[in-house]
Formats: sequence, C-alpha cells, structure tokens
Amino acid sequence: MDTLLLFGSFLLCLCVGVPVAASLGIASVIYLLAVDIPLVVVPQKMYAGMDSFVLLCIPGFILAGNLMNSGGITQRIIRFATALVGWIKGGLGLTNIVGSMIFAGISGTAVAEAASIGAVMIPGMQRAGYPAQFAAALTSSASTVGPIIPPSVPMIIVGALTGISVGRMFMAGAIPGLLLGAGMMITCYVISARRGYPHQPWRGWRELGKATWGALWALAMTALVIGGILSGEVTPTETAIVAVVYALVIGLFVYRALGWRDVGRIVVDSAISSAAILVLVGFANVFGWILASEEIPQKISAVVLSITHNKYLVILLLNILLIIVGMFMETIAALLILFAPLVTIAQGVGIDPVHFATFAVLNLMIGLSTPPVGVCLFVCANIARLPLSAVIKELMPFLIANIVVLLIVSYVPAVSLWLPDLLFGQ
Repeated sequence: MDTLLLFGSFLLCLCVGVPVAASLGIASVIYLLAVDIPLVVVPQKMYAGMDSFVLLCIPGFILAGNLMNSGGITQRIIRFATALVGWIKGGLGLTNIVGSMIFAGISGTAVAEAASIGAVMIPGMQRAGYPAQFAAALTSSASTVGPIIPPSVPMIIVGALTGISVGRMFMAGAIPGLLLGAGMMITCYVISARRGYPHQPWRGWRELGKATWGALWALAMTALVIGGILSGEVTPTETAIVAVVYALVIGLFVYRALGWRDVGRIVVDSAISSAAILVLVGFANVFGWILASEEIPQKISAVVLSITHNKYLVILLLNILLIIVGMFMETIAALLILFAPLVTIAQGVGIDPVHFATFAVLNLMIGLSTPPVGVCLFVCANIARLPLSAVIKELMPFLIANIVVLLIVSYVPAVSLWLPDLLFGQ
C-alpha cells in the first residue's frame, strides 16, 4: 500500500504538470510521512546523492559548451560541415547532421544542440527551399546524437550511479553515436534524392581548407576531452575544468566573439542548468533509497525473469519499456529512477552493464524527439513556428533509422564494448 502511495503521488504530480524533480521530492515526503520516517532523511539522502566527485563533470562540461557556443563556434561548425558535405544531394540536411555530430563533442546535451544548431539551420534550410517541417524534424532527430558521442551528461550520470569508469562510458557511446549519425545521413540523402531537394555547388578545396581551419579549435576541444581521459593523466572531472579554460581562451582571444561581460552571464546560466540537474539527482536519490528499502528493483527483476530468461527477449522488453518511458519522461530523471532496477534485470541474464547502459541511454535519447513530451521536438517546432503534428509526419523516417541503429547496438554488444575494451582492457 505504501509503495502504491509513493508511485501514485509521483504520477499524479507529473500529470498536473509539476516538474520531475519536485514530483520526486513530493512523492518521497508523502511516503516518509505515511510510514512515519523522520523527514531528516530527505536532506541526508539528497546530500549523499550529490556528494560525488564524478558529478562535478556536469557543470564543467555545461559551462565549456556554453562558452564555446557563445564564442561563435556554431557558425564555424556549420561552415565546415557545409564545405564538407553541402555539395551532396540534400546538402544542407547533411550539413545539419554533421554539424550536430561535431557539436556533440562540445556540448554533451541534446537540448542545447537542438537550440543552437536549429536556430541557424532551420531558417537556413527554409530559405534554400527545404520544407520547414522537414528541417525541424531533421534537426530534432540529429540533436539526439549529442548525449551519445562523448562528452555526455547522461553517461556521467550512469557512471555516478554504477561506479563504472566515466571514460569507459564515454568510449562506449562513440561508435553508436557515429552509427546514429550515419543512419540519419543515409535517410536524409534518400529522401532528398526522391524529393529533389537542392544542394550547393562544390566550393573547392580552398573553401574546405578555410572552413577546416575556422573549426579547428572546436574540433581540438573534442580531441582534448577524449585525449585527456584516455591518457589517464587527468580524471574526467579535471578534463571538464581544462575544457572550460580552453573554451574561455578560444572565445576571448582566438575567435574574439566572446567578451568579458558575456562570461558572467554564461557562468550564471550554466550554474542554473547545473543546479537543476543536481537537485534532480538529489531528490532522485531519496526516491531511489525508498525503492531500495522496499526492494522494488528485486521485485521488478523477479517479475521479468519469471516471464523469460532468454537474453534476447529481455533486451526486447527493456527496449520497449525504455522507449515508452522516453516518450514521457526527461532522460536524466528516467535514468535516476529506472537504471538500478533495470540493470539488475540485465545482469541477471548476462548483459554487460556498460552494454546495457549504452543502449538504455540511446533509447532515452530517441525519446527526446518523439511525441508527446519530446523536448527537442518542441524546441525545433517552436523555431520553425509549426504545430507538432506537421513535424511528426516528417520525423517518422528518421525515427525508423534511429530504431534500426538501436537494435544493432542492443543485439551486437561489440558495437558498444569493443572500443572501451580496446582502450581500457576488459
């Protein structure tokens, strides 16, 4: 009965529009009052959830991404992507995807990517003759690459939850992220060729060289993050701080698109974004402690394993559950609430936790561009000034491509495990 009260109050809060973090906190307090547990547990467990050295990566990477974006990096990335693939059929669509893949190595968040790339590419594609709904659907889908290609905020959260190396989690997402981008590029090319969408003329090697030089500092930041982690000389948290210093220097003194007055505003905005995530982590830890005390993960695992012990059927069930959850819940909240019980199920049938974490995050990323609560879908539809219904129809081919990649990652463990095993050992 107490468990029903916990979940019932949580779902009720979500249905009436209460933010996820507050919903977790309210449901937890109601449960604690019902079972007569002192409310001092709330601040204790919140602090315990946030007191993690790994979580310091989050404000670091968010600040570094915001500094680079405000420092003029978006336009340079798009120019580079245009010179690279803009001459192919459907060139601006391909530019959108390649730009998102490069930006993914800087921001680590899908919503920031959708807003930054979308603000430039959606109007640009419209002016070039692409339908607004196609541009919005493409941008929404492409933005989901952000949290897969390292650095990745959801991967940091998974590392904090499980104790798995964040570096290993970053590398596990690299190949799936590239596959996701490749799948969307193929889909974009086929649609563009059939519909006769325009492409730009080849501008020559000189333009490609200039564009590459302009985007070189942005590309170098990705290399800095990955290289620092792989070298073992710095922790992921220290790498995030190095990335902040690097982004500040590039924005102020190299690109010179960033002023000292802008830095204060960017720091405040990044602090607000980081605080929102950490509050969510804190309340989710209270909620998770209650779930653990009620042995909910073990009960869920027992129910699923009573249905089947077949590894492949369990993967299918987990994917279906996560896709449905991703349609209604924000990614980090879903990970914080569901990861512990679901990884127990996965390990029960012999699924490697890194492999499971990779396709779980990929699953939830796809949910960011699917109705009814796809945040990236809302952002891109608002930029294009279109109703969701118009964008959803154009979204379907990209959604199918993403699901195909998801199935490959889910059923071929080497896609996510080969690179971390190669670099860090088994």
